[in-house]
Amino acid sequence: MQQTRTFSDKVFLVLKGLAMGAANKVPGVSGGVVAFVAGFYEEFIYSLQKINLKAFKLFISGRFRSLFTYINGKFLGLLILGMVISYFSVSQLLDYLIVHYELYVWSSFFGMIIGSIYYISKDFKNWSKRSITFMMMGVVAGIAISFLEPARENDNLWFVFICGIIGVSGMTLPGLSGSFILILFGNYVLLLVESVNALYDTIKDVFMMDFSFIDNSERIRLLQVLVVFSLGSLAGLVSLSHLLGYVLKRYKKETYAVIIGFIAGSLGVVWPWKEKIYKLNAEGEFRLDMHGNKILDNYDRFLPVFNSAETWLAIFYIFIGVLIVLGIGWCENRSSKE
Repeated sequence: MQQTRTFSDKVFLVLKGLAMGAANKVPGVSGGVVAFVAGFYEEFIYSLQKINLKAFKLFISGRFRSLFTYINGKFLGLLILGMVISYFSVSQLLDYLIVHYELYVWSSFFGMIIGSIYYISKDFKNWSKRSITFMMMGVVAGIAISFLEPARENDNLWFVFICGIIGVSGMTLPGLSGSFILILFGNYVLLLVESVNALYDTIKDVFMMDFSFIDNSERIRLLQVLVVFSLGSLAGLVSLSHLLGYVLKRYKKETYAVIIGFIAGSLGVVWPWKEKIYKLNAEGEFRLDMHGNKILDNYDRFLPVFNSAETWLAIFYIFIGVLIVLGIGWCENRSSKE
């Protein structure tokens, strides 16, 4: 699966990693969709599969160059670099945009998912009853997940590790949003906002030669949470990639059908016109997590009002989202032909 890459290929791979990282941050959107549309999904899965016993033996024996080649290290390294950059740049921008322009952000991602469904399904030939059945299973599962009720925040490190394993699913399973799974587990804010911000603040402090954070018990706790979450994510990536590599080799058509269904089912999660519903206690007051934030219960989805300029602007952003995905696909096809 390894390829000889030009400098421009390497730059584009970093940008694809950046797009994956940004998509994973948004509840309802899957970074795996980016990998699928951008044409490197299978290479991503098969490269992760190489992190196995043989790779461990190469590491123990100190054969680092052989290890780097064996696991397709250049590909994974550039992709991960893009994701890391994303968490400290695009993801920060998304946090701001979702707070101030939530409708338009959801509209853009809704359009991107529609574009992804079209882009992936147009090359899916010879639909059979079996394929349609698997696709419908994916649709039902995607819709069912969108209506599950979020749990309370839990910073127990064993639970955080499990969150890492399951939350990373959005990178390997297109259509299944890892961020939305973390919302259901009650740990989205803790793991993708507070702990990441704690790391960002710590790096900034270190550059300023300010080590006072060592005495900040809350900062240290958040950094511990982030480390455990990262280890869980790594474990999830490796284990899920082995499972997906197995089914892709033996049931490729059925796997792709389920993926298309998952993506279609996730449309309910990113439906732009919705209001947040927060959990209430017995006295009718908002339930708060350990940080004083209101606990999300679910969303109240509604149909748009078409006599509003805001609605038509949101629809415009849906079309922009579709065009973004089709543009990415067109660029990928053009570069592969060259």
